[in-house]
Amino acid sequence: MPHLPRRRLPAAHISDESHRVTTFELFFDLMFVFAFTQVTGFMVHEHSFPGVLQGMVILVLLWWSWAPFSWLANQAHADAGLMRFGLAAVMVAVFMAALAIPEAFDDLRGGLDGPVVLALTYAAVRLLHLGLYVYAAGNDRPLQRQIGKLTVTAVLGATLVLAGALLGGPAQTWLWLAGMVLDTVLTFLISRHGNWRIHSAAHWTERYGLVVILALGESIVAIGVGASEVPVSIPVLAGAAAGICLSIGLWWIYFDVTAIAAEHHFAALRGSARSSAAVEAYTYLHLPLVAGIVLTAVGVEDALAHVEDGKALSVLGVFTLFAGPALYVLSSAAFRRRMGGGWEKWRLGTAALLLAVPAARPPLSPLTALLLVTALTAALVAVESLHYAGDRRRIRGMDAAGAGES
Repeated sequence: MPHLPRRRLPAAHISDESHRVTTFELFFDLMFVFAFTQVTGFMVHEHSFPGVLQGMVILVLLWWSWAPFSWLANQAHADAGLMRFGLAAVMVAVFMAALAIPEAFDDLRGGLDGPVVLALTYAAVRLLHLGLYVYAAGNDRPLQRQIGKLTVTAVLGATLVLAGALLGGPAQTWLWLAGMVLDTVLTFLISRHGNWRIHSAAHWTERYGLVVILALGESIVAIGVGASEVPVSIPVLAGAAAGICLSIGLWWIYFDVTAIAAEHHFAALRGSARSSAAVEAYTYLHLPLVAGIVLTAVGVEDALAHVEDGKALSVLGVFTLFAGPALYVLSSAAFRRRMGGGWEKWRLGTAALLLAVPAARPPLSPLTALLLVTALTAALVAVESLHYAGDRRRIRGMDAAGAGES
């Protein structure tokens, strides 16, 4: 039998250092805005700590439906040739998965089995990614071997998710949790010093900055949803304003300086040093960043929905409202540390204060809780802006100079 040549990606479709995020990738990400909203809605509806755990498991499942495509789109242009059609198929699968999220652990009567639909669409997304990555790798043998290792972890994780969906009940939660933990840990072990390729630093950092923006956008939606459940009043407007200011504070903590400094540091890296930073600082440390935003959105929506009850905010509401920003602030501190900075004491201190509130279980009204968490976040922003004013001007000046040159 004659040897058949391997299909290769056209050279014009392979990424290089000048590659930037395409409009098709932004379109692709819109599926995840809806999915994040569904996760928030799921946790608000369940309104229990087991429900929060299940929601976080679903969020990790969504993360492993999104993050692998950041690597793929850095390898090859996402809006060209077969890649465009492949990602279009993934968009359909992700949207179907998002539709099944409300039934992820409790199938509604009638129609298809919700957990099975979510499990099958997740498996389809992972398989489509692997197939497209093999195609994009071309004749890069080390990259092909790396994809082979990833295939093992992806199949193991998806198998546990499917088994859990078929079994249902408490076993489903534990199998899904095991599947996500296994996939997350094994992927880290094979990827940290693996043969991955990051062709464009600008594309990579912009891609992860955008997913943070998308999650923050979902938090804005949560504010609107929570406020729309009660008549407009002074407390509702005050709570909504506090929620918006909280989202602005979270944006400021990441984008004002941290993301810019990290981008410059990342662009200077080459080879394995760059791919290791991509794995640790972006693929992994951005997951708790996004999780913190989603938890915050749950807390804000819960607080606004009860802002006129005259009762203390529930234990779960206080936990999500303060632990969400704490997780976000801690993750941003770890991200800054990994990308060449030191541990930021103001962020660590603020995270400790935020966590102390639910630990103390004070009887806070919803509006008081919203104002307090917003004040703590605003205080962190103000202190860092004043304390590091010189560094801030220098780093933002570097970014402005880089934008002018481009």
